[in-house]
Amino acid sequence: MPASLDGKLVVAISSRAVFDFEEENRVFEQDDDAAYMALQRERLDSPALPGVAWALVRKLLQFDPPGRGERDRRVEVVVVSRNDPVSGLRVFRSAASAGLRLERGVFTRGRAPWRYLAPLKANLFLSANADDVRAALAAGIPAARVFPESVKASESHPDEIRIAFDGDAVLFSDESERVFQAGGLDAFQRHEADRAALPLPPGPFMPLLQALHRLQRESEASDPGVGAEMAVVAPMRIRTALVTARSAPAHERAIRTLMHWGIEVDEALFLGGLEKGPFLKEFEPDFFFDDQTGHCESAARVAPAGHVVSGVANEG
Repeated sequence: MPASLDGKLVVAISSRAVFDFEEENRVFEQDDDAAYMALQRERLDSPALPGVAWALVRKLLQFDPPGRGERDRRVEVVVVSRNDPVSGLRVFRSAASAGLRLERGVFTRGRAPWRYLAPLKANLFLSANADDVRAALAAGIPAARVFPESVKASESHPDEIRIAFDGDAVLFSDESERVFQAGGLDAFQRHEADRAALPLPPGPFMPLLQALHRLQRESEASDPGVGAEMAVVAPMRIRTALVTARSAPAHERAIRTLMHWGIEVDEALFLGGLEKGPFLKEFEPDFFFDDQTGHCESAARVAPAGHVVSGVANEG
């Protein structure tokens, strides 16, 4: 029987997101792919340093304790990269050196790799390539362009994955954001107050929040097929936060939408346009997702950040 990724949380990630390949990338940008590949070959036996999504990957993989069979695993991380296969060899060697369970990879030597996300059944795609992120989002897959220069995740919460989401155009559709862009804050507030009881349509990252919620619930239950006397609870937990520029009265529609979906978040920050970075510094996320580059830049100064290249803010 072939292996299957059905029912798993699958994170597809570029090599530049999980490892620090910024020096190698500068060689690629200043020269060509041949020089880049030659450098990677030279460094084949030199493990790469952690990248911006390192902490997120490491923690996600800890949902499955050592020794758990592949069929019973809850999380799969797959490297999906424009790297060539030999550069991919360094990725796997670096992962093995660091004790990261990375077993699957797709390496396309410069071609767009996003088309492999559907057969991988990816719940999330993280890449430094904006075009690949746009294509993945257009295909209905939650995706974000990582900011490789982001401050690395805090080590203050070793047993907890912390993920923060913007609301409009990320968890929710950009319906309300379009009203704001067209008519300003007053029009936005009236629009949301009038529709407080009407759930917002889902945004591109709603399926990821849903998958995380499911993973958390499954991790709190006994392992499939294991008797109650041998029940194992995963040591990792997930803590989520909604970090939005909304404020009262527009907060109500956001909360009611989450209730309608049957999804909970642990924290909700309604900032009314305040800069998000200082608040994210206190939450200490392993990753933050936002559709606006300004908020991502603010976040990247304190934590890993990903730009969701979708919605009205990213048109044109």
